[in-house]
Amino acid sequence: MFLILLVIFIALVFTYINGFHDTANSIATVVSTKVLTPRQAILLAAFTNLIGAFCGTAVAATIASGLVDAQVATMPVLCCALVAAIIWSLITWWFGLPSSSSHALVGGLCGAVLAASGNRWSSIIWSVPDKTHWWLSKGILWKVIVPMISSPLVGFVVGFIVMSVLYFLLRNWRPVTVNRVFGKLQLLSAGYMGFAHGTNDAQKTMGIIALALVAGTASGSFNTLPDWLAFLKTPAPAAGQTLHIAAWIKILCALTMCAGTAAGGWRIIKTLGHKMVKLHPVHGFAAEATGATVLFTAAHFGMPVSTTHAITTSIMGVGCAKGFNALKLSVVERILWAWVLTLPASAAVAYALVELARSFGWL
Repeated sequence: MFLILLVIFIALVFTYINGFHDTANSIATVVSTKVLTPRQAILLAAFTNLIGAFCGTAVAATIASGLVDAQVATMPVLCCALVAAIIWSLITWWFGLPSSSSHALVGGLCGAVLAASGNRWSSIIWSVPDKTHWWLSKGILWKVIVPMISSPLVGFVVGFIVMSVLYFLLRNWRPVTVNRVFGKLQLLSAGYMGFAHGTNDAQKTMGIIALALVAGTASGSFNTLPDWLAFLKTPAPAAGQTLHIAAWIKILCALTMCAGTAAGGWRIIKTLGHKMVKLHPVHGFAAEATGATVLFTAAHFGMPVSTTHAITTSIMGVGCAKGFNALKLSVVERILWAWVLTLPASAAVAYALVELARSFGWL
């Protein structure tokens, strides 16, 4: 019982950190364009995150039953995975790098399960193709690797196209009119971005908690629970079925992410909103609308896509529409290195934590 409570606590700590780490993704542009003050932007992001977290559970089901062998993912292993993801998220936050909390979590989960299984690579679900609809395929390849590559490309290209079209349509508008109109429209796009962030990021921790409950139920740890705690018992889904995410898990994770979002993440906001490219309201609108659409589409198909990748590459695409020299390539290079290192670094930390726990006899 203690272990399950520990997993839930660490999972909520990760959700809180994810909230303030990724707050920048949904509000950096609206703050940098001065459409909203930081306090107003955080309140908007927190509210829309909360709503988005309740909409759908496809991503949560993927994390809970589509990436690793649930029998290996015991509660101590999940603790190691979550701690590794937290460590990497805090490191990148400290240096102001908008890295992916999603990929930190997936990397931590894979590294921890691999170590716990004695380096049995089959404990990680690499690819389970769906012959009818490819987007319903499961495994790391389809749910993580493919979206990890495609979503930034889509964000960049669509951001470039949207901004280019806006330049053409608004070519005869006075700059003051453009700023006034898109200053209002950016309120909608920022809310849309916050909502999309909630549909994707809050669900990842829902999946981890559900996975822990399935492991606890399967191991018999909950057999002696009193009746008032019977809601913790979560049987594994039947073959071909997705895991049901209980309402209390959704509420707990949504409120925790909302609290984390309210804390803000000013280091990353500074990088995204000021250091990478100079933004005006029309650019913020184009970047937010593009990034949010990429996230919302991915969440619909249960793909744990990085909010960071989606909005950052959308900002890059919008910036390139102004001219390729508008991007500050030294900042972009630092961001890209953080992206490349996130999966292997978090996996390595989780692997080391499992080995350390084993050496102390905790596993």
